[in-house]
Amino acid sequence: MSKSLARRLTDLRSLFLEPKNLIHRQYEALRAFFVEGLASAPAAQRFGYTPGSFRILCHQFRQDPDREFFLPSRRAPRADPRRDRVREQIVALRKKNLSIYDISRALAEQGEKRSPAAVAILLNEEGFERLPRRRDEERPPSPRATQAEVADVRNLDLSPREFRTQFGGLFLFVPFLTRIPWEEIVKGAHLPGSKMIPAEQALRSLLGLKLFGSRRHSHVMADVFDEGLALFAGLNVIPKRSFLSEYSCRIDPASYPQLMRRWFDAVGRLGLGRGASFDLDFHTIPFHGEDALVEKHYVSKRSRKQKGILAFVAQDADHRVFCYANGQIRKKDQNNEILRFVEFWKEKTGHLPAELIFDSRLTTYANLSKLNQLEIEFMTLRRRSPKLLKEIYATPPSAWRRIELQGVGRIYKTPKILDHRITLTDYKGPLRQLSIMDLGHEEPTVLLTNQLHRSPAKLIERYAQRMVIENSIAEAINFFHMDALSSAVAMKVNCDLQLTLMASSLYRLLGFRLGNGYEVAKADHLFRDFVDATAHVQVTEKEIFVRFQKRAHNPLLLAARFERTRVTVPWLGEKRLRLQFG
Repeated sequence: MSKSLARRLTDLRSLFLEPKNLIHRQYEALRAFFVEGLASAPAAQRFGYTPGSFRILCHQFRQDPDREFFLPSRRAPRADPRRDRVREQIVALRKKNLSIYDISRALAEQGEKRSPAAVAILLNEEGFERLPRRRDEERPPSPRATQAEVADVRNLDLSPREFRTQFGGLFLFVPFLTRIPWEEIVKGAHLPGSKMIPAEQALRSLLGLKLFGSRRHSHVMADVFDEGLALFAGLNVIPKRSFLSEYSCRIDPASYPQLMRRWFDAVGRLGLGRGASFDLDFHTIPFHGEDALVEKHYVSKRSRKQKGILAFVAQDADHRVFCYANGQIRKKDQNNEILRFVEFWKEKTGHLPAELIFDSRLTTYANLSKLNQLEIEFMTLRRRSPKLLKEIYATPPSAWRRIELQGVGRIYKTPKILDHRITLTDYKGPLRQLSIMDLGHEEPTVLLTNQLHRSPAKLIERYAQRMVIENSIAEAINFFHMDALSSAVAMKVNCDLQLTLMASSLYRLLGFRLGNGYEVAKADHLFRDFVDATAHVQVTEKEIFVRFQKRAHNPLLLAARFERTRVTVPWLGEKRLRLQFG
């Protein structure tokens, strides 16, 4: 025998002679005493027992010589009658064409809890395939969502009835909407429609959701059974989410400018004021998809560039209303959008805007020169290049002077300024540059304007208002949920943008009629105080009677004589609308 083989056998023998666990040690110790005849004391010492404990071990073995030292062979699992019964029930229920979820619920009713996953595993073991998709009549009786009717203007029910609505505040806008030529607007803008949902009803449905600022088109399924919302639109039920999402895709992009112009004329005839000074801004609606055609634009609230749809908005600074918007802007055209707004205002009002306020990213110096040639006053920020900052910081302290601001509520009311005339490339004529320090910013603010004789304090106060209005623009856009788009298809953005213009003007008309400071209140403020209200609606043979719940602000509605409303609603069978409060 070779030495290596002998060494290997010795190693294997040690596995038997040197026990590693308790049962093996007991077996070897007893075997040495009873079989090999080793005395009690040496046997105890070899295997690590005390003489007393080994004598007890030998005594226990004599009393129970049949004890098992080795693990028994693996036995077959015992049958569980309860488990077999549940298996039989599952098989029987599947033969009744029940799904794993139906079977799980049926077992739970009998006190046998089995998850759908456990049922699926058992059925797979029994050889059952997955069920094909079943029709509703093939499913077992269970609570189900109630199916709403299909929106169809021909099924509009104007018979006498009563109901409650969560959208009572929308009827405050009906007196304004009855004076708007809907048929002329939708035909002139070539808006699509059908026999079931004509263009007028489709537009009013979208506008109703836009006016109720907390709603989104994707959330409309929670309100399809609200009869008040449907009545406002002139339909039997409000259209479903799929229609509202698809409708904007059917609108020709060329229709939006026509819609904006015709709506502008309509609300002007209702008495919506027209100011002379305007705040202009770009707003990026973020896009999180992979569409290669969507360009990157600056997002101010995130201080970075990202993919999005660029929208241009103009807000009347005097009346706080959006009066112009365009959501079809590409980077190559964005600098000229300010000139398009000037053309629009000239076309619709017959005169040019008196003043335009905007930031440095909106247009070019060449376009500023065109505005100056048109005798339009403007004010904008100048970009702070390192060279410009170096020149400002190099100016001696004696050249600066302090002024006091009166019309702004801010901590820093005594800035110091550097006021001088400059010339710029592509701009014909002199420009006024105001460098302002101590406004609460680390770096100086640099204003550019063609208003050469206006006092510096008035110029700074006006631009300070523009900064506040920039925030109000963002807040208004958030209230009208333009940033909550589920898609970045440009036509959908355009549709949402035009609806925002329409809703903004209606809120401003409501504020003008209420008075008491609501003329300049934000849309979300008006919504909280007046529009977000439930009401009881009673439809009679000749009238639609809307009774609002008691609210703290109802006296303001009474003072504005809303309770004397007796307007005829053309899209509701020429019935008269009456409002009552409390």
